[in-house]
Amino acid sequence: MGAGPAGSMVARLVAEAGFSVLILEKRQELGAPIQCSGAISRHALVENEVEPDPEFIHEPVYGFRVMDGNGRDETIDYRKIKPDTYGTSADKKPLGYVVDRRRFDRYLLTKAENAGAEAWLKAEAIGYEKIGGEVLVSVNHFNEKKTIRTKIIVGADGVRSQVGKWAGIRTHIRMTELASCLQIIVDGVETNGLLEIITGHHTAPGGYAWVFPKGHGYAEIGLGVITPYTPQNAKWHLDQFLKNSFLSDRFKKAKILEIQGGGVPLAAPLKQQFADNMILVGDAARHVNPITGGGLHTALSGGTVAGKFLIKHLNSGKNHIAENMAIYQENWLETIGNHMWNLYKVKKEIFGERDIAAQDEKLFSTMSNYFGPESIYKKV
Repeated sequence: MGAGPAGSMVARLVAEAGFSVLILEKRQELGAPIQCSGAISRHALVENEVEPDPEFIHEPVYGFRVMDGNGRDETIDYRKIKPDTYGTSADKKPLGYVVDRRRFDRYLLTKAENAGAEAWLKAEAIGYEKIGGEVLVSVNHFNEKKTIRTKIIVGADGVRSQVGKWAGIRTHIRMTELASCLQIIVDGVETNGLLEIITGHHTAPGGYAWVFPKGHGYAEIGLGVITPYTPQNAKWHLDQFLKNSFLSDRFKKAKILEIQGGGVPLAAPLKQQFADNMILVGDAARHVNPITGGGLHTALSGGTVAGKFLIKHLNSGKNHIAENMAIYQENWLETIGNHMWNLYKVKKEIFGERDIAAQDEKLFSTMSNYFGPESIYKKV
């Protein structure tokens, strides 16, 4: 349930294997409202068999620039680190992309439908009951009540997953681990093919700020903050960043074209991501990088793990009790989950530091090393 990247990835794989799949999406427009910067590595797309397509790509990117507001600047430009591989010429490739979330989600859903999945928009699941080895899902589809019989529910319904709550899974998230994010799309701010990240408590308490290329001369400028770390909201901090930061001269000609915002979990993955006849994926299972807040790569990878598990499980003829569904989480941990748990421990160590100067130092050091060619986390 849910036609975001994780849900559509699961649906495509399971439908390709010949099983009947129905996607329920409560929104009427995919990818909206936009609560995501749209950055994703090329590796993440290729690894999950999503062909980089101009249909959803805003801008290619080639590396990172990490700054702390105190003059430190660590640039990791793969055009210089690995010039034989990364670059703008036809025989080279970008490190990653900034994608249009509306078009990206639409592209992934199209792939799922072409594989045989059916999708209902404006279809909200409002409950379910178990009948024998199956479940009956109650759906409100364009204000018409319907009932769907299915073997397995895939909960891909976001960070406050109702699907998980139905099964008694603890999906509550603490306010100390939910970042309030706000970004603006602007004209008049130059970029250079890099994802720029600005750390430091003064700039974004509990999070960081960013300047990302958006394509066609546009840029994304945004930040995320954690409420308990500051009495001010994200808009206040973004205004200060635009007007008073060391980058303010660069923003003087910025013309705001769009405003986007929402909550992003910087939390641990759910300890339990399964129940009888059910698994959770994507934001619903907290498959979000707890340091960077990135969720596209982890959504695609988690969706791939879930899809492959379901195909094997359904072909096995086993029943759908929690004990058998637990294999999905074991597979996910082995593939990407253990890295995410380690990242969460690093995040806790950084923001558990009460001395702000020491906290800032740890965050800058972590982010500077995170994106380097030797980083064990660069593919998470």
